[in-house]
This record gives sequence, C-alpha cells and structure tokens, in this order.
Amino acid sequence: MDTGPLERLRSLCLAMPEATERVSHGEPTWFVRGKKVFVNYAGHHHDDRVGFWCAAPPGVQEEMIAEDPERFYRPPYVGHRGWLGVYLDVDVDWAEIAEIVDQAYRVVAPKRLLAELDARAG
Repeated sequence: MDTGPLERLRSLCLAMPEATERVSHGEPTWFVRGKKVFVNYAGHHHDDRVGFWCAAPPGVQEEMIAEDPERFYRPPYVGHRGWLGVYLDVDVDWAEIAEIVDQAYRVVAPKRLLAELDARAG
C-alpha cells in the first residue's frame, strides 16, 4: 500500500531523536525537543502546491533551486533565512528527501542528539 507524501514525510521526521510533531500555522510541523522547527509541511497553505519547508545549511537553498527549480523553491517567511522549499507533488526521490530531512535536523539539533543520530547510523 502506497502512503501519501505527508505520511512518508512524517515517518522520516519522527525517526529523528527527540523529534515531535504538532500543528503550527495550520500545518503539521516537526520540532527538535518540542522547541526548534526543522520541517514544516506545506499542503496547499500558501499556494496550490504540496511540499515542505525545512532548515538548510548555508548555500544549500540557492544550490538546490538552481539545480532543479521544478522540485525546489524559496519558501515564504523563512526563505530569507536560507530555508529550502521542497515540492512533493512531483516525481519524488524519497532517498533524497530522507537526506534533506536529515540535513534539516542537523542544522537545528544540539550536539548530543547529533551524536545519538550518528551512533544509530554507525
């Protein structure tokens, strides 16, 4: 059974150490320790597209948008801080989405949780 993009994104986000979910600004949003946002679902909230916004390391937003503007965009409100918008209503590479979520988590998570994440992977 194929799950929808929200469910797949949710499972990736909640797999991160001490990640929590709650609705913020009308959309499912994932936090580190209930405080710092690392991914925000964007399902028709600001336009007719489905996707998500996430924290990204410096320069990644510009690089990804330049590489593939059909799949990546500068999100409203947080784009000026370097956050990346990712469309989910296109042909989605879920392995790449998992890497993007991992990167978003690493931008905001404290060192102890990053060590836990790395220990899981190793």
